[in-house]
Amino acid sequence: MTERIQPGVVYTTFHHPVTGANVVTTEFTDWATGCPEYKVTAVEVRLAKRISEWQEHYLETRRQTTKIEHGTGATK
Repeated sequence: MTERIQPGVVYTTFHHPVTGANVVTTEFTDWATGCPEYKVTAVEVRLAKRISEWQEHYLETRRQTTKIEHGTGATK
């Protein structure tokens, strides 16, 4: 949850298929591209009791890739 998005608006990424975001789309598509009607999809937002496996993997990957190691012998 965030205050950076206006009330009544939901944002998600479709980059990772495992998130299941495509499940919330309808059968209607854009006539020119064939993409689902993302902007007019009704959703229900509920509080989750735990994070998903994808979120766990993301957080671990982020932790590992943003770690700053000291004493590597690098010079300025």
